[in-house]
Amino acid sequence: MSLNTIINQTIALAGIAQSAALVQQLATTGSADSAALESSITSLFVSDEYGIENVFGGLSGLKLGIEQLNGQMTAFKIANPEQARYAASLVFLETQLSKQPGMLKSIFAGIERAQTQSEHFGLLHENVLANLGDIYHTTISTMQPRIMVNGEQEYLSRPDVVNKIRACLLAGIRSAILWRHCGGARWKFLFYRKKIQAELQILQQRLQ
Repeated sequence: MSLNTIINQTIALAGIAQSAALVQQLATTGSADSAALESSITSLFVSDEYGIENVFGGLSGLKLGIEQLNGQMTAFKIANPEQARYAASLVFLETQLSKQPGMLKSIFAGIERAQTQSEHFGLLHENVLANLGDIYHTTISTMQPRIMVNGEQEYLSRPDVVNKIRACLLAGIRSAILWRHCGGARWKFLFYRKKIQAELQILQQRLQ
């Protein structure tokens, strides 16, 4: 079954939007939607062999991302410029990353180690999140332009929050990879806007 469908592209975009929303939550409040966080981290360890929804542990785990993406798509002006900036930066960095096979190999190896760790400690254990955060810090954050996260200094100075933010950014890169694998492209986001909005309505109805 082909992954190249509008519904799969929309789900992948929701994954990017969810990562951006989680980064903003963590940076401004020090905490994040736990179900959404678990879903986004899960996506790092699951292949798309059995479908895009399965990557996120089911559609319900993407509720935050679907809501945020829908809000951004239907507003007359950008509803949340900060989230939109994070999302656009993730897509751009993924494009750059796709041209660096050595770095990709290093990231995949690191994620495999983190997955083994998660099976022992649990998905959201601080050691797992620290490992994922370090993967992002030593690879993607060395690329330009770096994603500058805005928030409250009291949270941005806490190592546990920083690790979660970096892990969420890594999950955002994962969703951007899915977006491209499903046939996503910048021109589609611009010209298929109404089709994406229609798919979002269907997804929201399924979540009710």
